[in-house]
Amino acid sequence: MSSEQNKIKDFTDLVAWQEAQKLLLMVYKVTKKFPKDELFSLTSQIRRAAVSVTSNIAEGFGRSSKKDKIHFYNIAHSSVDEIRSQLFAARDLGYIDEVTHTQVSQQAVKSLKIIIGLIRSIKD
Repeated sequence: MSSEQNKIKDFTDLVAWQEAQKLLLMVYKVTKKFPKDELFSLTSQIRRAAVSVTSNIAEGFGRSSKKDKIHFYNIAHSSVDEIRSQLFAARDLGYIDEVTHTQVSQQAVKSLKIIIGLIRSIKD
């Protein structure tokens, strides 16, 4: 494959976005099982955070200045932290079991590490 074919042309080519999209799908899947009375609280909050990660990566990709890119990638970073915190709440409230908590948390950490790497690559 030539370097032209390897070029990142769209935000969907970013591994950070791809891994965040996996996280988003996992979050939606597990929150389907949350109690209905949580629909407008924890369910909504964790889903919004998951959408925020992918959206901010996409928005950052579209920005031309390093400062703007880093700003949006930092928001994505914060949203992953928010998801991680909410996963503890879901586990402790008994909405997800330990195995599910671990699986989704591992995907969140994987996404987080890639986002941090993306931010560092822009700063260098």
